[in-house]
Formats: sequence, C-alpha cells, structure tokens
Amino acid sequence: MHDDKVKIAAIQMDPKIMAKRANLDKILFEVRLAANEDADLIVFPECALTGYVFASRDEAIPFMETVPGPSTDELAICCRELGVHVIAGLLEVDADKYFNTAVLVGPRGIVGKYRKIHLPFLGIDRFIDHGNQPFRVYQTPIGNIGMHICYDCNFPESARVMALLGTDILALPTNWPEGRDKVAKHVIITRAYENKVHIVAVDRVGRERGTRFIGLSQIVNAWGDTIAEAGSDNEEVVYAEVSLEEARQKRVVFKAGEFEMDFIGDRRPEFYNEITANKSWRC
Repeated sequence: MHDDKVKIAAIQMDPKIMAKRANLDKILFEVRLAANEDADLIVFPECALTGYVFASRDEAIPFMETVPGPSTDELAICCRELGVHVIAGLLEVDADKYFNTAVLVGPRGIVGKYRKIHLPFLGIDRFIDHGNQPFRVYQTPIGNIGMHICYDCNFPESARVMALLGTDILALPTNWPEGRDKVAKHVIITRAYENKVHIVAVDRVGRERGTRFIGLSQIVNAWGDTIAEAGSDNEEVVYAEVSLEEARQKRVVFKAGEFEMDFIGDRRPEFYNEITANKSWRC
C-alpha cells in the first residue's frame, strides 16, 4: 500500500469439489504469487476451498470446518509471513448450523467473516442455513473492507448498508453459473457507482457436475469504471490499484454550486419504510 492506494488481486480459479487440500494448496500458492506482485488485498471465489455443487448437506459436511479452523490457520500463517490480506470462500460449520462463508484474514490473523444471507436454490445453498449475523465493515490498515457473497449482490440493500457503514472496498466472492452474464456485466458496475465504493467481484471458472461457471471476475472503481476484468473460460489473475479517498469522498462535484450529487447524503430514508418492513410482497 502506498499512501491511500491499495493494490487488489482477483484470483479467478477452478476449485475442485471435495478436494479441500488441493484447493487450499492452490490458494496458498496464488497468495504468494500475488504478494510478489505487491498486492495488498487478494480475493478468491465463493467456496474456493470446497467447491459448490454438492448434492446434499450430508455430502458437504465432511468438507466443512470451523472458523477459526485448520484452513484459516494455514492462511493466517501465510498472510503473516507475506504481510497481505486475503478473502476466500469456504463452507463453515458452527455447532448444528452450516454456512456459506467468506473469511477475511490478515497479517494478525482472522479479521472477520461474513455468512451468506441471501441463498438461491442452487448448489450447496439449497442445503445450508441463512447467514445469522448483520453486515459488517472491518477497519484494516488497507482500508475499510466489507464482504457479501454472490446472490447477495442482487439485493441492493446489501451494498448500501455497507456503504453506510463506511466501506471503501466491497468484496464479492461469487460462483456465477451460465445465464448470469447480466449480473457480471451490469449489476456490479451499478452497485459500485450508486454507492461510490470499490468492488472486487471474483468468480470461478470450469464445470462442476454439469454446471458451467462464467468467470468474468472484475475490479470496479468507485466511479463505476471496470478497471480490471478477467475472461470467461480460464483461470486468471487480474490486478488493479484503487484510491481509498476516492471511495470516501461521496459528494461528486461536476460544477461547483451548479451540479453536485451525493448518493449517500441526498437519501430520504423516511420514505423507504417499505424496504425494511417485514411484509409479504404484494403485486
């Protein structure tokens, strides 16, 4: 990190289902390569440790672990040695609950974790529990970092809450299957622009039990510009540098005194009750 600049690495990979040891070894290898490129924040896909298209909860349980746990312990040792922060997806067990989790690890160990709140009827998400903890933003030496996972990005409240909590960089480990191109190409840009935050969305590639994943990992700056993007077929690493100040200056001045906008400061939450009211949807 130099001044307010943070270098981000998005690691688009092809995890192998039920091959946790091999996936972890690959993650640790890629962390070292990215650290050699002076990356400060290194982000991996959803379920990078385990794979995603499990046929049942029972099939997945042997590959789940606690957080902290053996895999995060190894990742913490690596982060401490290299002085980097890493976000990676795994399947977490906590007593009799099971979660799709993203963990943030830094030089001092685990910084925080996020349990996927919005679950689609797809893959392992059919068989696990909804996240039971609120969105959080973690203050780190490389900026304020928030996390959400894949399907969460379809709910604009997710990113908005973390923008209100002061996030600079919003990570989205994801597993986009075929048919989700519009999310990759349009939704991520919109979330970055409307909240004026940097977003790093990291997808996987490859085919798992008949499901093909589309890649298109990307880093989008707080202006909604795609500043790094991977392809759709191959494992790939893309890098970009972002400015923390750019994300923190929410008021955009196009012409002082004549044309200024603030998507956070100009909100009128007193008119948004229907968004958070616990009511059934009405057509």
